[in-house]
Amino acid sequence: MPVLGLLLACAAQAPLAAPFEDSMAQRLLACTGCHGPQGRAGRDGYYPRLAGKPAGYLYQQLLSFRDGRRQYGPMNTLLAPLSDDYLQDVATHFANLELPYPPPQSRAPAPADQQRAQALVRQGQAQRKLPACQQCHGEALLGRQPGVPGLLGLPRDYLLAQLAAWRLGERRSKAPDCMADIARRLDPEDIRALANWLSAQAVPAGAKPAPVSEQPLPLRCGGLP
Repeated sequence: MPVLGLLLACAAQAPLAAPFEDSMAQRLLACTGCHGPQGRAGRDGYYPRLAGKPAGYLYQQLLSFRDGRRQYGPMNTLLAPLSDDYLQDVATHFANLELPYPPPQSRAPAPADQQRAQALVRQGQAQRKLPACQQCHGEALLGRQPGVPGLLGLPRDYLLAQLAAWRLGERRSKAPDCMADIARRLDPEDIRALANWLSAQAVPAGAKPAPVSEQPLPLRCGGLP
C-alpha cells in the first residue's frame, strides 16, 4: 500500500479527540493533578481537599499563595499571574462541589491523646487563651461560612505540617493572624494529639460547613472575608 494510503487508513481508524470544553472544570485540571480528581485530596496525605470548603476560605488561601503569605513554590508560581476575580472563580468552583469523603486513614488515637484533643476541641483552655476549636470551626468541625475551613477529612501529616507552620511563622494570614496566635499557644503534645484525633474522625455523608455564626467569633481574624 502506498505511504499516503497507509496514513489515510490509520487516520480513519484513530479515535477522534474529545472536543475542548472551555469550562472551569477543564481549566482547573492543573489543580487536580496534585489535589486529586475534582479536588478530593491528593493520595500522599499532604495535598489537601479543595472540594466543598467555604469559598471565602479558599479565596483567602489563593490570595495568600499569590501574594507570598504562604510559601510553596509550585503554588506561588502557578497563581502569580492570576487576578483577584479569577481566583474568586476558582474558589467558587471548588466550593460548589459536593463530593463524598473517603473513610479516615488514621486509627483511633491512644486514650491520652483522645482525651487531650477532645478537651481542646470542645472546651478550649481559658488560662492559655485557647478557645475551643468548635467555636470557630463549627460544632461538627466541618467549617463555617463564609471563610472558616473544616478540620475533619484532613490527613494527619497535613494537620501536623500546617499547625507547625502556623506556630513557626512559615504560614501567615492577614493581621490579626488568629491561627498563628493559637498555634503558638499550643504545645507540641497538643498538636500531636489534635492531629491524631482529628484525622481519625469520619466525615458524615452530606457534610457541609455551618452557616454564618450569629455570635462573634472568640478572636479577631484578619484572614476572614
